Amino acid sequence: MIIGIVAAVVAALAYGTATVLQARGAQSVAEPPPTDGATSHAPSMRSTLAAMVTVSFLVGMVLDGVGFAGNLVAARLLPLFLAQPIVSANLVVTAVLAAIILHVRLRMRDRIAIGVVVVALVVLGFASATEGHGHDGAWLHWTVLILGVVLIAGGLVLVQLLGARIAVVAGLLAGTIFGVMAIAVRITHGIDPFSVGDILADPAAYAVVLCGVGGFYLFTVALQTGSVNGAAAALVVGETVVPGVAGILLLGDATRDGWGPIAVIAFIAAVVGAVVVASSPAVPQG
Repeated sequence: MIIGIVAAVVAALAYGTATVLQARGAQSVAEPPPTDGATSHAPSMRSTLAAMVTVSFLVGMVLDGVGFAGNLVAARLLPLFLAQPIVSANLVVTAVLAAIILHVRLRMRDRIAIGVVVVALVVLGFASATEGHGHDGAWLHWTVLILGVVLIAGGLVLVQLLGARIAVVAGLLAGTIFGVMAIAVRITHGIDPFSVGDILADPAAYAVVLCGVGGFYLFTVALQTGSVNGAAAALVVGETVVPGVAGILLLGDATRDGWGPIAVIAFIAAVVGAVVVASSPAVPQG
């Protein structure tokens, strides 16, 4: 479990720093609002791809790669109700870095929320038992792949329908897709013991790749709208609640005897605290 916790912390540190850089890159190439009086303006595929090749965004992508690797390890070695909240604490990292390096002032409620997140994660760590392995059914492996395709396709449609109002929806969809990815990581065959053939034959392995790319794209769209706080808060909810619940109900993740209610309270506190931090001025708007 120690290795998994270290991996999750590394992921949070990497993701938190990357968010600042990616928001800056996305905003630098964001298309101006329409001049015809329209209030809704969807980021185009072209502008989104342009954001991805700015210097700051590319550096952020490198850090995202580090965070992604840490997330994969954590999802394999920890109960998802512990792994995902730790990874989502990257918003705390972003806020603290902004306060220290950019001299952004943290509000009292931000300080309290950060403290709540830290304490809640420590409690979750003590409450966690071992990660579950109840995933032998082929149906779940196909389900994560199909669900990933449906969520990504739905997100692309909604981008066109909602335009500039897509930020929170895109953030929530991206978070949910990342949550599905975490489930897929846990259930993919061929990791231990390692077997390339088993990996290539498992639909869940393709879900990991698809959801990683799709979630990343949709969150980039959310960043382009300028509503970084709302998108980040929605992302936290999607990427923690979905895999956390699925881990308990489907995969067999469990707490120590008698720690169930405490773990539930700590999980909710960690999510709510992260959402509050996401609304902080210390989380860059780009």
